[in-house]
Amino acid sequence: MLGVLRSAGVVVGPHDEVLQATDQARGVGLVRGTRVVHREMLELVREARRTGQVQSVDLELVRGGDQQSHFSVRVAPLSEELVVILAEDRTTAVRLEAIRRDFVTNVSHELKTPIGAISLLSEAVTEAAEEPGTVRSFAARMQHESNRLAGLVAQIIQLSGVQGDDPLLAPKRVSVDEVLAEAVDVCRVDAVDRQIELVVARDEGLVVMGDEAQLAMAVSNLVRNAVLYSEPGGRVTVSSRRTVRGEDQLVEMRVSDTGIGIAAADLERIFERFYRVDYARSRANGGNGLGLSIVKHVAAAHGGDVGVWSKVGQGSTFSITLPEHVEVPGHAGAAQRDAAELHEEQEQER
Repeated sequence: MLGVLRSAGVVVGPHDEVLQATDQARGVGLVRGTRVVHREMLELVREARRTGQVQSVDLELVRGGDQQSHFSVRVAPLSEELVVILAEDRTTAVRLEAIRRDFVTNVSHELKTPIGAISLLSEAVTEAAEEPGTVRSFAARMQHESNRLAGLVAQIIQLSGVQGDDPLLAPKRVSVDEVLAEAVDVCRVDAVDRQIELVVARDEGLVVMGDEAQLAMAVSNLVRNAVLYSEPGGRVTVSSRRTVRGEDQLVEMRVSDTGIGIAAADLERIFERFYRVDYARSRANGGNGLGLSIVKHVAAAHGGDVGVWSKVGQGSTFSITLPEHVEVPGHAGAAQRDAAELHEEQEQER
């Protein structure tokens, strides 16, 4: 009977011994040998046996050190002596719900700041209507806050988009050269304004599978951050290369800068949503802490990963590593035609 269940199932005998348990029950640590591990669950078994009534409860159980697991548990008597436990592992659902709540809270806070500033500035403009210089100053600050608000909304839309689309369901051949070129073009004006030199160094002809727009967005986020966190006269290098990890052929896209760097204590958290190393500087530059989260999600959605090296005062290097698209031997002609078609499509899009 238990074999057809999707949830963890356990049959307990008259002396609280485990008579039968599914692989799921053993796998998540509810059963060890012939005993039920958690006292809370064992108490439910005894209560169900004593009352003859079904017992239902949501349990938060400690598993593996400090790791917490969440289960929706139903315990029912099968006879006067036998009791069955059905436990649905809701750990992932609870974690996702916590992430959703945190995201809503953070978005609300981030939206509240520029909206509140714009409201106060608009009142100040009204009161200073007879002072043109003051009005211009307040108007400039309102423009800055509205740009921050627009940037935040745009990145929330971007994050929602990459979370909703799976680029590997219907992947296309993507030229890494084109991805880097587009990312650099998007950030060129900011680089000129901040007197930052943009350098491109790439292994030409590399191809990956996925969504070109998502990949260009991810790389441009890295380039934009590198520009914003570099001092005037600095350099940002955007590069690509072929690499190998075990038996896998990979493509690595890197963005390196000579900027202020990131402290070691912050490196583990920089890909979290809304996390900012330097809040004041990020706010002044219009940053909102979503850019690197988007980068990480895009890389993962393409079957890849992200990496970072940084040292305070020396700069940072961020990387996106993806599986390389390798043509099957004997299909050179088809590959050439595909490459020509890809180039033609890109030229038409321009």
